[in-house]
Amino acid sequence: MQDIIAAFERVPDPRAENRRHDLVEILMIAFLAVLCGATSCVEMASFGHIKVRFLKKFLKLEHGIPSHDTFSSVLRVLDPKAVDAAFGWLCETLARKLANGGIIAIDGKSLKRAYDKGEAHMPRMMVTAYATNLRLTLASLEAEGGNEVEAALALIGLIDLKGMIVTADALHCHRRMAQAIVDKGGGYCLRLKGNQEALLSQARLCLANVKADHPTATSETIAHGRAETRTGLVVKAPGIAESHEFPGLKAFASIQSTRVVGSRRETDTRIFALSRMLSPKALLKTARAHWAIENGLNWQLDMALNEDAARNRRDHGPANIAVLRRRAIDIARRDTSKGALKTKLKQAGWEHDFLLHLLRQMR
Repeated sequence: MQDIIAAFERVPDPRAENRRHDLVEILMIAFLAVLCGATSCVEMASFGHIKVRFLKKFLKLEHGIPSHDTFSSVLRVLDPKAVDAAFGWLCETLARKLANGGIIAIDGKSLKRAYDKGEAHMPRMMVTAYATNLRLTLASLEAEGGNEVEAALALIGLIDLKGMIVTADALHCHRRMAQAIVDKGGGYCLRLKGNQEALLSQARLCLANVKADHPTATSETIAHGRAETRTGLVVKAPGIAESHEFPGLKAFASIQSTRVVGSRRETDTRIFALSRMLSPKALLKTARAHWAIENGLNWQLDMALNEDAARNRRDHGPANIAVLRRRAIDIARRDTSKGALKTKLKQAGWEHDFLLHLLRQMR
């Protein structure tokens, strides 16, 4: 618990000198509440009142439990980057376990209800860098003005990419992203679509001209009444990085997926730009790993913590609570016992010993 307190002490307090409640205590109660399934500032305050005896074991609480208005006003003014950085410092030991060849997925997720009246068309968005093998959030940022591209570039600047492979969808397949990844010592596997039309045409040409005996790899999964077969192909792209001014480009790749659901058969082909000459087997593994951020983080944020319905919408409030949700999901997922994630969050609220067990996993 002291490690978490030390991490939150690193967050600057922008409030006036006459502030009443200690910032570290506010953040501790807010985070523990989210880890136990709280989804709003009202529930954070309720958690504090219900768990006050437990909280007093490690917090002074000289002025009692903050009101829900206090939680709201504080989270609105705190810098989300500083809050996220505190968790990054806390999880630094875990992050060091990223070995060469680890995969970092970049993806944005809309906070669908985080908008003011009349602005339903432009909800807030968080962009996250996710270590797929550790199931750990490395960093997350709000996309200011909904600009996911700039937020993703800023994320790249915050994390160590040496020996890593960055995966992202076609929105992030552009020269600035490629250069940023290469400059940080990482590699990339970026989805190619129509936003890079000239490069996509070149990729299709290279992939179409391979010989019949060119190496491929195949994987198959059968789940939820669906059978899917994926075939991966990788070809060199000599000289294309220079001619298209696309930094670090070494190869193109394709994955052809065939899905059979009942009597229906669907085929889809995805094309990628690579900065490393991966084997077809490694390509399939890398592309598959990217979905960990969708299934292991984004989907769980909605299922376990109901993020899509969250109505926090003022100032930095949505981003700060989104940071707390992501870090809570990371911690809960590190528990290897059986059970749904949502159930584990509830169990943390029911059993103090289980809550402390989850917190110890942050070391």
